[in-house]
Amino acid sequence: MSIKKHYSGGLTREQFLFYEIRTIASLLCAGSDRNEIYDKVAQENLFQYPTERMIRSMTNICFKRIDALNSQTLVELLADASTSVAKQINLYAIMRENSIVYDFMTDVIGEKFRTQQMNFSHKDINCFFDTLQECYSAAADWSESTRAKIRQVLTRFLVECEYLENVRSQALKPVFLFPELEEGIRQLGDESALCAFNCFH
Repeated sequence: MSIKKHYSGGLTREQFLFYEIRTIASLLCAGSDRNEIYDKVAQENLFQYPTERMIRSMTNICFKRIDALNSQTLVELLADASTSVAKQINLYAIMRENSIVYDFMTDVIGEKFRTQQMNFSHKDINCFFDTLQECYSAAADWSESTRAKIRQVLTRFLVECEYLENVRSQALKPVFLFPELEEGIRQLGDESALCAFNCFH
């Protein structure tokens, strides 16, 4: 299966948003429609953000990730599964929504798992950026500050899902792909994503 490529430097403004996407997934699974969810999140300030514009922006991002999953089963797990399982599903949703993250997780992290080269540093991300510039013209225009912000975002994602001990860690930890997500990935025909979760069978 091929996912429509979507490379967005807007990744600089994004966060892992685990609490937010889990809240929205729960509301969807409880039967609320999207307009009701927008209203509820804003009126009750469920995310505790300072402005309505920020609330709407983060809600939009969560819906994009949920749509990218294209799996009711995975959305239900996002809402109800254990924190560890749901965080891994959220990472996969981010991968499917933004091809920068997908390519980084499969080409860099997946390759490290495949070769058992578990060292990790900024150099790995910088080399990834250099390769990305060759196939994504807009990446060539990224400033050093943009590259630094995206590097921070990618590193935080790895910490959230326990690939790294902390943002300064220089060693990847072996991760375990939860069976619930593996089944969802295979049902979507997206086997190329499996290596990002240290799965090679």
